[in-house]
Amino acid sequence: MSRRSWAFDIAVVLAVGLLGQLEAWLGIGSTHRQGPLWAQSLLYAVTALLLVGRRVRPLACLSAIVVVSVAEFVAVGSPEGFAVSVAPLIATYTVGNRLQWPRSCLGLVLSVVLWVLWAALDPVNRDLAERVSSLVWLTPALVAWLLGALVRAGRLNAEQRAVNREQRASRAVAEERNRIARELHDVIGHSVSVMTVQASAVRRRLTADQAVERQALESVESVGREALAEMRRMVGALRGVGEDHELEPVPGLDQVDRLAEKFRTAGLPVSFSVTGVARDLAPGLDLTAYRLVQEGLTNTLRHARDPQRVEVAVAYGADRIELAIRDDGQRSSGSPATEKGSGLLGMRERVTVYGGSLVAGVRPEGGFELVATLPMEPT
Repeated sequence: MSRRSWAFDIAVVLAVGLLGQLEAWLGIGSTHRQGPLWAQSLLYAVTALLLVGRRVRPLACLSAIVVVSVAEFVAVGSPEGFAVSVAPLIATYTVGNRLQWPRSCLGLVLSVVLWVLWAALDPVNRDLAERVSSLVWLTPALVAWLLGALVRAGRLNAEQRAVNREQRASRAVAEERNRIARELHDVIGHSVSVMTVQASAVRRRLTADQAVERQALESVESVGREALAEMRRMVGALRGVGEDHELEPVPGLDQVDRLAEKFRTAGLPVSFSVTGVARDLAPGLDLTAYRLVQEGLTNTLRHARDPQRVEVAVAYGADRIELAIRDDGQRSSGSPATEKGSGLLGMRERVTVYGGSLVAGVRPEGGFELVATLPMEPT
């Protein structure tokens, strides 16, 4: 328990104890005081003090309150009033709120026993009919227990939802890392294939007296083919069922125009602009930039309602490239504007690989924007 919880429980004890003493000595809130006033005062003081341990040992706390109360009822009779019910109701609520069902139900039984004995030992009730009618005061105890159980169920559901969100986020990150690995293996495999072909072409042009050079190139070819075979096996293991297993060139920023056209066909008013001096990027970085634009437009298509303008801006700087996807649509529920979606997690994972940064959020003028900054050289 935190200090704040202890402080709250001590405040509850003081408040309950004060109400009990006012009722015992002054009759405030009392319907019928029974027996010596000091006995009633002692009962209210002890039951209030027992509430200190209600969170640490809820069932023990309620059991002790029941025992002390029943002992006082047997000795001098049951009092009628507000204070006699406060401590048991708080303890009953705590049992419902903090214990699992079997022990929580045992606490409810104890609370029922307390109120049955209270009705049976109340001298004001002269016959069986009055005692049975007094059992209506079981209702607050049942409500307290049900309320505690309801709050506990809501808390457990919230905790489970949080765990499920974390699991989905972890799974999304793992899937995106797997996808990144496949694509980088494609890039590297394609490059190794080109290197091997070039080495083979150069070797065939060598003259007969260039034995040393030929041996070196044959070694390059051999290592290249081994690496390419291993790369194909690795990519095959990383790919899912039904995916193409061939190593092939992957898309880059030079295909963003074609990508934007696909989204225009789907009904998204995409405009594309480039500022700065465009230049070739490393294959992996070029692929990452393309995927960021693709994912940003996909999120806009899924979550933006009635966008009038969707802007894709690519800005080349001296040592970095900035990608921005902005729209002016309203966000639907469950969008990246309201919660961390798997798409944003995947984009952050890609950006992290190259030491870049990603900012996503609602625009002040309305709509949503995603801005990624990538160093030209991976860090």
